[in-house]
Amino acid sequence: MTIAQGAEPGLGAFGTDPWWITLIKALVIFVFLMVCVLMMIMADRKVMGRMQQRHGPNRFGPLGLLQSLADGVKLSLKEDVIPRGVDRLVYIAAPMIAAVPAFIAFSVIPVGPEVTMFGVRTPLQLTDLPIAALVVLATAAIGVYGIVLGGWASQSPYALLGGLRASAQVISYEIAMGLSFVAVFMYSGTLTTSGIVEAQRPLWFAVILLPSFLIYLVTMIGETNRLPFDLAEGEGEIVGGFMTEYGSMKFTMFFLAEYVNMVTVAAVSVTFFLGGWLAPPPITSFWAGANEGYWPILWWLVKFLAVMFLFIWVRGSLPRIRYDQLMQLGWKILIPVQLVWITAVAVVRILVNEGAPAGAVAAVVAGFAAVVVAAVWGFARSARRRRAAAAAEREEELRLMRDDPAYGGFPVPPQNAPHYGSSVPAEGPRPGARVPHDKREEVTGA
Repeated sequence: MTIAQGAEPGLGAFGTDPWWITLIKALVIFVFLMVCVLMMIMADRKVMGRMQQRHGPNRFGPLGLLQSLADGVKLSLKEDVIPRGVDRLVYIAAPMIAAVPAFIAFSVIPVGPEVTMFGVRTPLQLTDLPIAALVVLATAAIGVYGIVLGGWASQSPYALLGGLRASAQVISYEIAMGLSFVAVFMYSGTLTTSGIVEAQRPLWFAVILLPSFLIYLVTMIGETNRLPFDLAEGEGEIVGGFMTEYGSMKFTMFFLAEYVNMVTVAAVSVTFFLGGWLAPPPITSFWAGANEGYWPILWWLVKFLAVMFLFIWVRGSLPRIRYDQLMQLGWKILIPVQLVWITAVAVVRILVNEGAPAGAVAAVVAGFAAVVVAAVWGFARSARRRRAAAAAEREEELRLMRDDPAYGGFPVPPQNAPHYGSSVPAEGPRPGARVPHDKREEVTGA
């Protein structure tokens, strides 16, 4: 399939629904997101409890299923304290700015084909746009303003540092995320989310564009400030980060924004790389109606839950990394790899569209693979050299410490040295000091 032949069903099916159908869709999306947040918080704690061989929530409700609801009620009933000296308007608006864009982004996510709903033919998608994919990126970028403004308005050094970290982190990982979408646009030939799903009928983009898919999985964790990338709220160095001065419902809004963002980026990964609502190929081979009616909602949910489980798996498996490592991963690894990969995809697509022989395409692919291997080998070699230099430096430091016990530590005077601030020389005892009998000869010289 060439770029010019990209499958796009058109946008004629959108914008013609009655107002009450649109209202029902918006209400269903809102309820779905809120239920996902409650269930994801519970699953987060239950699954990590199982990973760490302990019980998760198991008291409130059957099997602890209502624990998230109880936590929400508890947070809403806490006293809402606003610190003195904060910018009240920005301080109050920041949690809402962080939460609202995530709800907007979900409006362009397709969860099924056209169906008949209360006698009206309508797609299982709130709306679609010629640049719907850019709407997803725009809403993801706007959401960080809430975090930055919340940290700045709190008038706290910990909150300000958390906001600055979040802004730097989003800038670096937003670039890598946007680059991972470029290859998808090249293969689908459209920016509409419904057209991207239709373009994956022959084969999912997670298979064709595997490097873009893997990098997107990393960037979506960085975008949502989840472990191991939750440096904007690192308890070890900046207390609660940008949320340090927030409590009650405002803290709940930040908490809600984090989990709604997780739901949104997981839905985007399903739409852009995992075939959206299309059934897996083994099912379509023996069931012709697998992609018709309301059945595609089931396939979409299965893929969506698999990606959401990945969030929990990563959080329960990996420790928090250092902030410099976070920045190096974004700027020195993900973005350069994406640039090389996109260049390779563009060259291959042009050759295929121009009808180039398979040998030429294979030669180009082999050339890019050789460049990647050489770059990885060079990076690994330089990393080994840096590790060897650091090890030699540590060995030299240990040697100096062995030769001089006071090296690199607190300056402790030797036992026969005078007290600090004393003018008495170290050679003799202080006047009036008691000298042991066996040492008198050494002191007096008798």
